Amino acid sequence: MEENMMDMKQIQNETVSKFFYGLSNPARLEIALSLLNEEKNVSQLVEELGMKQSQISNQLMCLKTCGFVTSRKDGKFVYYNVTDQRVRDIIQLAQSVVAENADRISSCTRL
Repeated sequence: MEENMMDMKQIQNETVSKFFYGLSNPARLEIALSLLNEEKNVSQLVEELGMKQSQISNQLMCLKTCGFVTSRKDGKFVYYNVTDQRVRDIIQLAQSVVAENADRISSCTRL
């Protein structure tokens, strides 16, 4: 019984780690940040972020698969948005922690 609980805790920890790994890619994080306040399509993201269309599409697929963003089709365009308030809160909380600890995070050699 105790071993089963340890296995479940390890699986949960690995899943939480994957959650944060999903936002650890700078391109994915930049896209998610751009989508916090308004929905956008791929063309709008390309123009705003200066990335290639294929890169944005690939990163959006990852973000969507992991549940960070949702999409809706409107005519020939697909619009993406961060709709889960919990995801918004986590990203904004991370920004706050980073703002207060930027020097230490930047100089950390263990990451």
